[in-house]
Amino acid sequence: MVQMAGVGRQFVKAAMSAKFLERDEERVLAQNWKNNGDEVALHELASAHMRLVIALAARFRHYGLPLADLIQEGHIGLLEAAARFEPEREVRFSTYATWWIRASIQDYILRNWSIVRGGTSSAQKALFFNLRRLRAKLSQNPAAGGNTSMFATIALAIGVSPADVELMDTRLSGSDVSLNAPITEGDSSGPAERVDFLVDDKPLPDETVGNQIDGDRRSNWLREALKVLSDRELRIVRERRLAEEAATLESLGARLGISKERVRQIENRAMEKLRRALNDIDHPAQARLG
Repeated sequence: MVQMAGVGRQFVKAAMSAKFLERDEERVLAQNWKNNGDEVALHELASAHMRLVIALAARFRHYGLPLADLIQEGHIGLLEAAARFEPEREVRFSTYATWWIRASIQDYILRNWSIVRGGTSSAQKALFFNLRRLRAKLSQNPAAGGNTSMFATIALAIGVSPADVELMDTRLSGSDVSLNAPITEGDSSGPAERVDFLVDDKPLPDETVGNQIDGDRRSNWLREALKVLSDRELRIVRERRLAEEAATLESLGARLGISKERVRQIENRAMEKLRRALNDIDHPAQARLG
């Protein structure tokens, strides 16, 4: 009998003393629930398999979560198995329900073991729940080598990269740490916190505002300078210099009905007009064109 803090002894005792079901009894109860919605049959079927839920939940108690919560999640998986079970397939309900119970408990652990979500893929989930066991097994082999060789072996066995194994090993080796946890004693204002050592690569607010103002100013100057161009010059400059994907001389010449050499000449003349216009505005952005 599993006896853990936080789990009522009476509940465990009742689960362990529940009646074992024969195959025929199990099939009848499952059929009554599936075909007739008989909740009494569902309750009897679930009660008879709560010892299975407790046994599976106890295997995951070393993840630091309350056993009562693991049992509750396992019970949800048990009810999900009952809803999906097909008694006509001649498979024992306990065999079918084991997968659903374990999956429900594992999903709960992944959601609550750390505030950092991990194990989102099936391979990552397998890595999370098998890394410690595989590492302990390999550690007993003198020929296993160091961490690098061990991580490579585990990665090959589970189907992930060695970098994923190393990252998961680091996560499993320590618990979550608050960014507001003090590190060392600072000045009189108080102890330094971990968040104080995080580097933000974004520009400072004054730099952001300054860049935005400069950008708006350059855009206004360019709009004013473009007014000196003719319609054909403006079209060529926009498609050759201002578009995300510049048009080729050949394609632009074909659309305008002129040769690519003529397009090049008009473009050069238009750029020179823009330089003079920007020079009249007296702004160094003229150097950016060319």
